[in-house]
Amino acid sequence: MEGGLVMTGKKADKKKIYTLSIVIPVYNEINTIEEIIKRVQATGLVDEIILVDDGSSDGTRDILNRYDRDPALKIIFHKKNQGKGAAVMTGIKQTTKDLILIQDADLEYDPRDYQALLQPILENLADVVYGSRFLGGPRRSILFWNMVANKILNFTTNILYNNILTDMETGYKLFKREIIEDLNIRARGFEFEPEFTAKILKKHVHIYEVPIRFTPRLYEEGKKIRMKDAFIAIWSLVKYRFVD
Repeated sequence: MEGGLVMTGKKADKKKIYTLSIVIPVYNEINTIEEIIKRVQATGLVDEIILVDDGSSDGTRDILNRYDRDPALKIIFHKKNQGKGAAVMTGIKQTTKDLILIQDADLEYDPRDYQALLQPILENLADVVYGSRFLGGPRRSILFWNMVANKILNFTTNILYNNILTDMETGYKLFKREIIEDLNIRARGFEFEPEFTAKILKKHVHIYEVPIRFTPRLYEEGKKIRMKDAFIAIWSLVKYRFVD
């Protein structure tokens, strides 16, 4: 929706216009990159799209180069693969809008959920919104051990930070720009999710969760996160509970 998003609801003393940046980390997504760009643009809610190619070697970079002259897109190329967290932070540093939403490039998350994610902020109910895969939204069946790992990570998060989250590891994280400006995020890989969550909760920022659609990929379809990343995530949760 060109021109920004308007705050609504009883708590909005006056109309507040928000603008929205989408950050898309990309690594070897030749089969999905064009479709995700199309879906994000089709929402009509986005003011800025920033794609960060994290050293792709499968032809994704060639596709992104075709968009080089598209004024609606800002494309950044890492010379070598650094990890999802590094790509996300590169993208965030390039954003210029009020709200920032992270969008994976693999089609597991559906941009049609943007409005639901935005609503708590537009109604002045939250500064950070997570799209939860486990609040009853429609989804394709998930791998059993991936589900177990997610439950363990959520349980660990809630114990350590005295909170009740259903999906700490979600890829859909929406937040106001000022939330991340003073966060020192060190993560280079998939540990971005627990580090961001830990530091947000330590600042006593309440996280609002909304149900989202979810279409998980299989490993043979290109899914990249592995079981070892769950152990790294647990260590990150424990570490950042006690250090800055």
